[in-house]
Amino acid sequence: MTVTGGPKPKAAQVAEALRADIKKMKPGDKLPSQRELIDRFGFASQTIQNGLAALRAEGLIVSAGNLGNFVSDGASPSNDAQDDIKEIRSQIQALTERVAALEERSAPDGA
Repeated sequence: MTVTGGPKPKAAQVAEALRADIKKMKPGDKLPSQRELIDRFGFASQTIQNGLAALRAEGLIVSAGNLGNFVSDGASPSNDAQDDIKEIRSQIQALTERVAALEERSAPDGA
Protein backbone atom coordinates (compact mmCIF):
# COMPACT_ATOMS: atom_id res chain seq x y z
CA MET A 1 0.00 0.00 0.00
CA THR A 2 1.35 3.41 -0.95
CA VAL A 3 0.75 6.30 1.37
CA THR A 4 0.89 9.81 0.01
CA GLY A 5 1.95 12.28 2.61
CA GLY A 6 0.86 15.86 2.53
CA PRO A 7 1.16 18.43 -0.20
CA LYS A 8 3.78 18.40 -2.94
CA PRO A 9 7.15 19.97 -2.15
CA LYS A 10 7.19 23.68 -2.99
CA ALA A 11 9.80 23.28 -5.74
CA ALA A 12 7.60 20.63 -7.37
CA GLN A 13 4.65 23.05 -7.20
CA VAL A 14 6.73 25.71 -8.97
CA ALA A 15 7.85 23.26 -11.66
CA GLU A 16 4.29 22.01 -12.20
CA ALA A 17 2.87 25.52 -12.58
CA LEU A 18 5.64 26.55 -14.95
CA ARG A 19 5.15 23.38 -17.03
CA ALA A 20 1.57 24.51 -17.61
CA ASP A 21 2.81 27.99 -18.58
CA ILE A 22 5.44 26.52 -20.93
CA LYS A 23 2.77 24.56 -22.80
CA LYS A 24 1.26 27.91 -23.82
CA MET A 25 4.61 29.40 -24.87
CA LYS A 26 6.84 29.06 -27.91
CA PRO A 27 10.47 27.95 -28.04
CA GLY A 28 12.70 30.89 -27.22
CA ASP A 29 10.09 32.69 -25.11
CA LYS A 30 11.51 34.09 -21.88
CA LEU A 31 10.19 32.86 -18.55
CA PRO A 32 9.49 35.40 -15.80
CA SER A 33 12.53 36.51 -13.82
CA GLN A 34 13.40 34.82 -10.57
CA ARG A 35 12.20 37.92 -8.67
CA GLU A 36 8.85 37.76 -10.51
CA LEU A 37 8.55 34.06 -9.67
CA ILE A 38 9.35 34.73 -6.01
CA ASP A 39 6.59 37.35 -5.96
CA ARG A 40 4.17 35.06 -7.81
CA PHE A 41 4.66 31.99 -5.61
CA GLY A 42 5.77 33.57 -2.36
CA PHE A 43 8.56 31.02 -1.97
CA ALA A 44 12.26 31.51 -1.21
CA SER A 45 14.65 32.05 -4.09
CA GLN A 46 16.29 28.66 -3.53
CA THR A 47 12.89 26.98 -3.89
CA ILE A 48 12.32 28.81 -7.18
CA GLN A 49 15.81 27.82 -8.35
CA ASN A 50 15.11 24.19 -7.50
CA GLY A 51 11.88 24.27 -9.50
CA LEU A 52 13.69 25.80 -12.47
CA ALA A 53 16.50 23.24 -12.14
CA ALA A 54 13.94 20.44 -12.46
CA LEU A 55 12.63 21.99 -15.70
CA ARG A 56 16.18 22.37 -17.04
CA ALA A 57 16.90 18.73 -16.21
CA GLU A 58 13.78 17.76 -18.17
CA GLY A 59 14.97 19.82 -21.12
CA LEU A 60 11.91 22.09 -21.01
CA ILE A 61 13.90 25.26 -20.42
CA VAL A 62 17.43 26.49 -21.00
CA SER A 63 19.31 28.97 -18.88
CA ALA A 64 21.13 31.92 -20.40
CA GLY A 65 22.84 32.93 -17.18
CA ASN A 66 21.90 36.43 -16.07
CA LEU A 67 19.71 36.86 -19.15
CA GLY A 68 17.16 34.45 -17.68
CA ASN A 69 15.49 31.19 -18.58
CA PHE A 70 13.92 30.44 -21.93
CA VAL A 71 11.59 27.79 -23.33
CA SER A 72 13.67 25.07 -24.96
CA ASP A 73 13.30 24.20 -28.62
CA GLY A 74 12.79 20.56 -27.67
CA ALA A 75 16.30 19.45 -28.52
CA SER A 76 17.98 17.21 -26.00
CA PRO A 77 19.62 19.04 -23.11
CA SER A 78 23.12 20.20 -23.91
CA ASN A 79 26.08 19.11 -21.86
CA ASP A 80 28.11 21.96 -23.30
CA ALA A 81 30.68 23.25 -20.81
CA GLN A 82 29.79 26.85 -21.66
CA ASP A 83 26.18 26.26 -20.64
CA ASP A 84 27.37 24.70 -17.40
CA ILE A 85 29.57 27.71 -16.68
CA LYS A 86 26.68 30.09 -17.33
CA GLU A 87 24.46 28.10 -14.99
CA ILE A 88 27.11 28.08 -12.25
CA ARG A 89 27.61 31.83 -12.63
CA SER A 90 23.87 32.38 -12.39
CA GLN A 91 23.66 30.31 -9.21
CA ILE A 92 26.67 32.11 -7.69
CA GLN A 93 25.01 35.46 -8.43
CA ALA A 94 21.78 34.31 -6.78
CA LEU A 95 23.69 33.06 -3.74
CA THR A 96 25.64 36.33 -3.53
CA GLU A 97 22.37 38.25 -3.50
CA ARG A 98 20.95 35.98 -0.79
CA VAL A 99 24.04 36.38 1.40
CA ALA A 100 23.93 40.17 1.00
CA ALA A 101 20.25 40.22 1.96
CA LEU A 102 20.90 38.02 5.01
CA GLU A 103 23.83 40.18 6.09
CA GLU A 104 21.72 43.30 5.70
CA ARG A 105 18.95 41.84 7.87
CA SER A 106 21.36 40.69 10.57
CA ALA A 107 23.33 43.96 10.73
CA PRO A 108 22.96 45.87 14.00
CA ASP A 109 20.60 48.83 13.80
CA GLY A 110 23.46 51.24 14.38
CA ALA A 111 25.54 49.98 11.45
